[in-house]
Amino acid sequence: MEKRIPVEKNQDYIIDITSETNEGMGVGRIEGYTVFVDGALMGEKVKVRVVKVLKNYSYGKLLDVLEPSCYRVHPPCPVIKRCGGCQIQHMSYEGQLYYKTRIVKDALERIGGLKDIIVHDTIDMEYPWKYRNKAQFPVGIKDGKVNIGFYAPRSHDIIDINTCLIQDGINDKVLELIRDFIIKHYISIYDENTGKGLIRHIMTRKGFKTGEVMVCIVINGDQIPHETELVEKLQQNIDNLKTVVLNINKKNTNVILGDKNRVLYGEGYIFDYIGDFKFKISPQSFFQVNPVQTKILYNKALEYANLAGDETIIDAYCGIGTISLFLSKRAKKVYGVEVVGQAIEDAKVNAYINGITNAEFILGESEELIPKLYKEGIKADVVVVDPPRKGCDEKLLEVIVKMAPKRMVYVSCNPSTLARDLKYMTSNGYEIKEVQPVDQFPQTVHVECVVLMCASSEAGKC
Repeated sequence: MEKRIPVEKNQDYIIDITSETNEGMGVGRIEGYTVFVDGALMGEKVKVRVVKVLKNYSYGKLLDVLEPSCYRVHPPCPVIKRCGGCQIQHMSYEGQLYYKTRIVKDALERIGGLKDIIVHDTIDMEYPWKYRNKAQFPVGIKDGKVNIGFYAPRSHDIIDINTCLIQDGINDKVLELIRDFIIKHYISIYDENTGKGLIRHIMTRKGFKTGEVMVCIVINGDQIPHETELVEKLQQNIDNLKTVVLNINKKNTNVILGDKNRVLYGEGYIFDYIGDFKFKISPQSFFQVNPVQTKILYNKALEYANLAGDETIIDAYCGIGTISLFLSKRAKKVYGVEVVGQAIEDAKVNAYINGITNAEFILGESEELIPKLYKEGIKADVVVVDPPRKGCDEKLLEVIVKMAPKRMVYVSCNPSTLARDLKYMTSNGYEIKEVQPVDQFPQTVHVECVVLMCASSEAGKC
């Protein structure tokens, strides 16, 4: 007999929120049946309207908070209910840190089956606002008006903004100038449905230590009308503007950046620092968006690597060489592996400008190239991985187990795939010593972690 669903669409219910998802949604139950409620916090009693009913769960719209959580605050952003950028701005910062520690522990237990793991409290940010050094703004047209901002949750509807509380303030001026320029010259806007129109995205980067600013405009074409005027406007109004770049993306894709750049002004890149290391940053470069917390994250990775100076290290998914350079100062040799060609070129330049001679950067997929290095006789004493959100390919984990490094340091941006990969490693001769979450992305559900693993044979010395 099919189980009865105890809720009906468009009906109102009062429920207790007993937990939260990794996406920041509150979770409550009616007669054991799950209701997900966006904007509700654990520990609250809320009134909701059920808006979607499925076999095993439903979604409810938050109508009223009858008994608020001690962590509930009024979010300062005026578009918080429509914008998909900051999922937990309605949660106090203390609550955000507690939430992030909890979702890491939950993922390790629920997905990895890993219990009694030492998970430290999430390291906080002293000022958890205006921290992003990179912003990507989609551009669209709605009711004849140019919209520049961020996508609404689970859609490509653009929420038009004038300011963003987690982005550097330079973006406000850049968006104002480019918006006015588009309107003045009747420049067409890209339409995802038709594939026609010119302006797709506006991307900015700012060096927090150097102050250098990059403006990158992503276009569905080869040039913008009145390019000289645009550059002059930006030069006159943007302090420390170092470069203006056109990124050419003519593909019908959700990928923001294309492969080709045209430099309109400057050299096509800026510089910034993490700690004492100087980095060249191109439009396509992967560079952590929060340099303040990145220094904390990488110093923790260096601490966990526990280098004596005679070790060989493999840094998988090395990007532009940020972690590799941190490690190189205390290692004999570092091999950085990365699949993005521009990132490898930037990594080589970054090694050169920092005077690093013991780091070698190799282009290729980590899961394909590192097994080849192993076959060639290259073994690592310490392996560091910093994969994308999908985590490590199992072929990479297999070769790490065969290589048998004394220590493995895992830098993760996704607790779920981290838990999956740690489960594999603990089933194949490694022990988790500790996990340190770091708040790289205040006001959002995202959290970075650094994990120290040791070969079981080395656990007492690790």
